[in-house]
Amino acid sequence: MGSVPGDRSVLSPAAFLLRGLAVGLVAGLIAFVVAFAFGEPYVDDAIALEESAAAQAPADDADTAGHAEHAEEPADEAGMVEISRENQKSWGLLTGTLAIGAALGGLSSLAAAAVLGRLGLSARGSTALVALLGFVAVTLVPFTKYPATPPAVGSGDTIGGRTASYFGLLLVSVLAAIAVVVFANRLRKRYDGWTAAFIGAGAYVAVVSVAAYLLPTVNELGDFPADTLWYFRRSSLITLAALWASIGVGLTVLVGRLHDRAAADLARRELAASL
Repeated sequence: MGSVPGDRSVLSPAAFLLRGLAVGLVAGLIAFVVAFAFGEPYVDDAIALEESAAAQAPADDADTAGHAEHAEEPADEAGMVEISRENQKSWGLLTGTLAIGAALGGLSSLAAAAVLGRLGLSARGSTALVALLGFVAVTLVPFTKYPATPPAVGSGDTIGGRTASYFGLLLVSVLAAIAVVVFANRLRKRYDGWTAAFIGAGAYVAVVSVAAYLLPTVNELGDFPADTLWYFRRSSLITLAALWASIGVGLTVLVGRLHDRAAADLARRELAASL
């Protein structure tokens, strides 16, 4: 890990990963609270609109009703259990945010371990940068092109294509962020840190802008209320920002303490060796 002080076992990837998983679980819990308080009411509104539209839609003919009735039978025959809305927005939501938080926390911690001592920043600075880049590359950039949509928005026939486009932009964004960090770090040999950072940021914006332009645009809102859609998307972004902020703050604190411990151990060894 470059010129990191202290015993390498103290600053091992395993030590980073354990802290990242712990921070991720806490961040997932915080994200659950934010999503439950600010996002779920708009999901309920969207579901109510969807159910209302379905109830008001007249059946085209008898075959339509027959097909709908036939479509429900396989679920019963397969023994599928319907999850209530209350469980979806409580235990289901909590399970999802905890899983995502742990995954992102673990990946962020490994990324922080990989860049520690290599970017010309302190342990806390490089870890905070990893979290910031993670939020931008994993959440913000894909969200700008393909924002979250509530129930009743979007056609089921296009969900495969929409999902593929979203993950395509996500992949490009993450790979571009990694490449830009490597590129900007090499530029530090020729330019000062701020200049290298600005050049790298410009290169990243250019790459993801081209990718977003080339990927298909999704416009399947129909007559869904604009205010409900806006509030839902705002709450989704706030939830994701809370998740990443919690990971960034928690991981920065823990990695900083771990690094301080390694530096203190090294100082004690050097003092003992000098006696």
